Amino acid sequence: MEMDKALPSAITPFSWKRLLIMLTSVVGPGMMVMLADTDAGSVITAAQSGAQWGYRMILPQLILIPILYLVQEVTIRLGVATGKGHGDLIREKFGMGWALVSVCSLFLASIGALVTEFSGMAGVGELFGIPKWISVSIVTFVLIVLGLTGSYRKFERIGIAIGLLELLFIPAAFLAHPSVHEMAQGITSIPFHDRGYVFLLAANVGAVIMPWMVFYQQGAVIDKGLTKEHVKAMRFDTLFGSILTQMIMLVVVIAVAATIGKASPNQPLNTIQQISQGLEPFLGSTLAKITFGFGMLGAGFIASLVVSVAGAWGIGEAFGLNHSLNHSCKDAPVFYLVYTLAHIGGAILVLTSFDLVQITVDVEVMNAMLLPIVLGFLLALEAKALPPEWRMRGLYKYCVWLVSGLVMAFGLYMIFKAF
Repeated sequence: MEMDKALPSAITPFSWKRLLIMLTSVVGPGMMVMLADTDAGSVITAAQSGAQWGYRMILPQLILIPILYLVQEVTIRLGVATGKGHGDLIREKFGMGWALVSVCSLFLASIGALVTEFSGMAGVGELFGIPKWISVSIVTFVLIVLGLTGSYRKFERIGIAIGLLELLFIPAAFLAHPSVHEMAQGITSIPFHDRGYVFLLAANVGAVIMPWMVFYQQGAVIDKGLTKEHVKAMRFDTLFGSILTQMIMLVVVIAVAATIGKASPNQPLNTIQQISQGLEPFLGSTLAKITFGFGMLGAGFIASLVVSVAGAWGIGEAFGLNHSLNHSCKDAPVFYLVYTLAHIGGAILVLTSFDLVQITVDVEVMNAMLLPIVLGFLLALEAKALPPEWRMRGLYKYCVWLVSGLVMAFGLYMIFKAF
């Protein structure tokens, strides 16, 4: 009897301790990359979707959840089974020339993404009366200092903590009082015959898999020192992150559809100021600024961290240089130089540009052009670099290939429409 009474108290602390260890030691790379996926451009795309098509863009956000997971799960297996980054594997399996093509494309995409993120964060500053040059300068300084901490785990924890500000989008959806009946109608009414709807759908799909996402998660698995015994936890991390990021996209669509979409349908939304001002009659000025302002700050900040590190990792991998956040500046000078210059370059482009909306459009087109290259290399490495026991098989393999093919097709469709 005494042993029975003692058993629960002995087991419970051990169970909670193991859970805490798992969460802090394994969970992170998936959450980081998925929260970064809901970046400034994605939020604006979701807002435009809700404004122009109302609740009819809800279903695509749900369908994109497995697409995100299936593609990013491949990076987990590549990182764990090989112990090498994406650029390393491309150089090893396909040669230096292809590695340079892949990494140069990655760096261009990273700079383009940073411009988008800084534009979004500059817009947040302007919401609260802060001049663009001040907000961008402060953010650039903080991002650079955070990357120089010499600790991947510290970098990740701070990044996720700030990235979770995106959760502020959630109360905006509830306070907008969306109609459940109208949402149900929107889910079952998909206007595939409308070219405008299909184009915006392609924009949503094209924004799901970014080149830097593939490089980042594979590199993060290695930098964090995760091994084969952590694979299940990493898959959970990635799946949970996939659900969370698409739920954030979903609530943005719903919030805008229930407010701006009803009051001013088809209104173009390209800036945070426009979204916030459109929500003010429904949420109030202060709440609209807080939910969309700080939500966008979290989205832009974590995306800036991820894309800059991914670009620096990729270049370090391609040239065989030290490229770890756990190294000091002395041990990995090129890595930290690239990381720093990426932020400075993105900030300068934002501060000197007079047409940030056009830059954002150009970045989205460029990312769409890179999708076939990025996913093509990912699938080729899965088949060539992984040991046989780690490769995809059967129905799962065909599902991943089908999903990747659809994403690439939507990316090519965006290019065709753009030109």
